[in-house]
Amino acid sequence: MFQPQMFHETRPEVMHDLMRAHPFAALVTDALGQITADHVPLVLHPKAGEYGALHGHIAHGNPLFRITTGPISAMAIFQGPQGYVTPSWYPSKREHGKVVPTWNYVIVHARGILRFQQDPDWLMQHLHDLTHAHESHRPVPWQVSDAPAEFMQRQLRGLVGFELTITELSGVWKVSQNKTEADLAGVRDGLNAEGRADLSQLVADRARDQ
Repeated sequence: MFQPQMFHETRPEVMHDLMRAHPFAALVTDALGQITADHVPLVLHPKAGEYGALHGHIAHGNPLFRITTGPISAMAIFQGPQGYVTPSWYPSKREHGKVVPTWNYVIVHARGILRFQQDPDWLMQHLHDLTHAHESHRPVPWQVSDAPAEFMQRQLRGLVGFELTITELSGVWKVSQNKTEADLAGVRDGLNAEGRADLSQLVADRARDQ
């Protein structure tokens, strides 16, 4: 994932925050003899190892599990807010016109070793963790225990869990930090006007970090 150095993010805690906020990742492997991607929600366990670990699950019939054996190399790709930036937002366009469109985005790549988990207790704990992460803020959170135990046991038989132990984290925060202060303000205003407060906030936050 090539980008100029000014866009690189190396702080694990910053990348972890994005992974929690945008947990639906592309899980990329080449274990089947070709590059494949599964799109799955993942749960970050930040204290597991140097960079943390990711827990997830796939269908028992998924070829990634049915055909492969043993630990495999994998990469999980997390994408945060992203969007088009028009040159019309830059005050410098009116000054000299030497501007072009671009795309702002934030991305994290988490590489590591993936191991399947078939232990029912492990998988049940993962489902508790996953639902808690997405239900705990709701007025009446749904819990795994709300479903009949026999029903949940049948569901478990159709799933296989996995743990991706992260060995390398890399991030790109391309959010107009190479622009002048005036052009940055124009980007923030333009994004807000288009209802993109999430991306506008990232532009503002990274500008303060410079």
